[in-house]
Amino acid sequence: MNLHRGYGQRLRDLCWGDHEAIARWLDERDPSWMLVCCLAIICGSGLYGGAVGLWRSPEQAVYTALKMPLLIFLTAGTNALLNGLLAQVLGSGLRFRHCAFIVLLSFTLASMILGALSPIIVFLVFNTPPLHSAARSVGHSVTLLSDVGFVAYAGVVANRRLLRLLQNVCTSTQAGSQVFWSWLAVNLLLGAQLSWILRPFIGSPNLPVQFLRSDPFHGNFFESTFRALVRLF
Repeated sequence: MNLHRGYGQRLRDLCWGDHEAIARWLDERDPSWMLVCCLAIICGSGLYGGAVGLWRSPEQAVYTALKMPLLIFLTAGTNALLNGLLAQVLGSGLRFRHCAFIVLLSFTLASMILGALSPIIVFLVFNTPPLHSAARSVGHSVTLLSDVGFVAYAGVVANRRLLRLLQNVCTSTQAGSQVFWSWLAVNLLLGAQLSWILRPFIGSPNLPVQFLRSDPFHGNFFESTFRALVRLF
């Protein structure tokens, strides 16, 4: 019971961005805490993914609920390597293990934020033009752009919460700020393209429900987002 309360307090400290408490975790080797972070990612992002996929169909909701945690873990794993290299180049003084752990914490927090935003997504899904209406392209665009905005918001807030941590554990405040901005850019760009490869998450009204598309590398995320903006406005 005390163990559960301890991890609950840690999640609360993470949400508040308590850099002093988080800094004490960096040199720990506690696999159970990492497991708690992974479970938070699965629950938070899975709940959000299920809500997003509801616009297309319940089947798509199940697929998206499974793929959102997969996307998070793939992005976190790739970013752990890239961000570790960037931290060395920028002279942060951080070890690769520290970088990987901070990346895991940032995605844990982002997933909890997404889970908290799930009711808003459900509200949008049931108040936009549905799949079988004449304005279904508008409904798809609204859901897609809302999804992009919420995911970007969660990522920015999660990384922002860890900015003071980076400024304190790096060799200087400037190095910490440089690491933060470089990590944020990599997270957003890489996460966006991985989400395109793993599509569909919402599901196009003109295509069948699928777990993955047969042409995952055709096109890109930014082109799709631009088309959604054009259709909407």
